[in-house]
Amino acid sequence: MKQASRNFFLFLSKNKTLNKSAKRWGLSLGASKVVAGADLKEAMESVRKLNQEGLMCTLDHLGEFVTEKQEAKDAADYSLKTLEAIVNYEVDCNLSLKLTKLGLDIDRKLCIQNMEKILEKAAAYDIFVRIDMEDYAHYEQTLDILKQLRKKYSNVGTVIQAYLYRASQDVEALKGVPLRLVKGAYKESPAVAMQEKAAIDENFFNIIQIHLLNGSYTAIATHDHVIIEKVKAFVTQHNIPRDLFEFQMLYGFRTEMQLQIVKEGYLFRTYVPFGKDWYGYFMRRLAERPQNVAFAFKGLFSK
Repeated sequence: MKQASRNFFLFLSKNKTLNKSAKRWGLSLGASKVVAGADLKEAMESVRKLNQEGLMCTLDHLGEFVTEKQEAKDAADYSLKTLEAIVNYEVDCNLSLKLTKLGLDIDRKLCIQNMEKILEKAAAYDIFVRIDMEDYAHYEQTLDILKQLRKKYSNVGTVIQAYLYRASQDVEALKGVPLRLVKGAYKESPAVAMQEKAAIDENFFNIIQIHLLNGSYTAIATHDHVIIEKVKAFVTQHNIPRDLFEFQMLYGFRTEMQLQIVKEGYLFRTYVPFGKDWYGYFMRRLAERPQNVAFAFKGLFSK
């Protein structure tokens, strides 16, 4: 039943017609609980409040299904505007983005040019930029572009998904690169990705250990308290300094745990998505955990 629910919401996440309609709905269906506003001003106010509670942030301007060059250029311009807002609001915040939104499916050269503009300005502002990993169809291209960008820019990293069989190999290859490590949220073929939770959890903790022991900055992105406690024990056992890693969770989820981790003296960053193009992101969150469906409907009927 759980797998069927996951597949259903992942299927819905790729529906372009529903995505288009969702932009007209506004932040409905409970999305306002997990999306920090429809525009940049609302998002920055949310970031400021989180900072005041001791939480660092990373902003993601949501958007999918970019098929026109002008859309990709507009997305790049909005990223530049977001960087400026981070500086003007004087908040502790990074930037997260997706290469497909910057034109990867349209023109690889255009995508790289957009990324270079963003990284150039981010470097001037001393802001780190995270390339969010997408589905496996974009995996190799994302790693190739990251490698190219890292030759010139040190303020860029990416995400490795633990459910991929090749995850540990790629983490080893990316020694020294700041990585966000996650379990994985897309529906992938059994040929490339593990399907069982126990195996994914084991590999997740494995790649966390690899990257930390390699002395590389590690963002551990999970709501799984069991994994979090295992990481705490591991870093203590191996005398890994707390400034070498951070925990991350999504905006709107397990808020009390986020604050508790900060109180314990660990670095913590909240992933803060915003914008009108929230549909695909929200569907993937519903797919991840059955509890999120009840969470969504509670938000809908409490309006």
